[in-house]
Amino acid sequence: MTLEIRRLQLATLQGVDGNEWPVHGFVVRFTGGAALVDTGVGGPEQWLTSWRVVNRSVAAALDELDMTPGDIGLVINTHLHFDHCGQNAVFKHAPFYVQRSELSRARTESPQLTGWFDFMNARFELLDGDADVLPGLRVIATPGHTVGHQSVVVDAGDGTCDVLIGDAAYQPRQYLDPLSDELPDGQASDVTAWRQSLGRIRSVEPDRVHFCHHTDIVHS
Repeated sequence: MTLEIRRLQLATLQGVDGNEWPVHGFVVRFTGGAALVDTGVGGPEQWLTSWRVVNRSVAAALDELDMTPGDIGLVINTHLHFDHCGQNAVFKHAPFYVQRSELSRARTESPQLTGWFDFMNARFELLDGDADVLPGLRVIATPGHTVGHQSVVVDAGDGTCDVLIGDAAYQPRQYLDPLSDELPDGQASDVTAWRQSLGRIRSVEPDRVHFCHHTDIVHS
């Protein structure tokens, strides 16, 4: 199966360093359908204000690809922070692939986000570690940023491999230098697990690594 990755520009916000950061989602197209990795920003108004969010609808972003929300057959949330699951409710027709431990964490730690990811009749496909989602599309457990963070591996069908890293690394410098002691606030809730997870991603030997909060792509 041939898979194609398209990046969506979903928002900008003030990053942990005080600078403006993009927020990206990713469409993975395959024969007969498409998946979406992360849905963008949503949450209580005070959160959007404090993070200086300039938001846009995921439907508008999809329109730039000549797509509608109805074209998305499934959603993968790398994790359940407000800038990655905030527009899940746009896709009420789709199942949400998420780690079981991440859903448990978010329900406990972020009850304010319930309406954005845990709405009535939300269909969760709960995963316990690595899992194949579709031929050529799989997730690997990469805890450390949160306890249930996962990254998405796309085997494009031409012999190359991409990783959609979510927040396993905010920016290329964290991915390229995981042993640095200068980690941004929030990058790692568990530094040891976080570094091990970056090692797991490297072991996949990706040709390209794509970031939620940076426009650069790391090429191997």
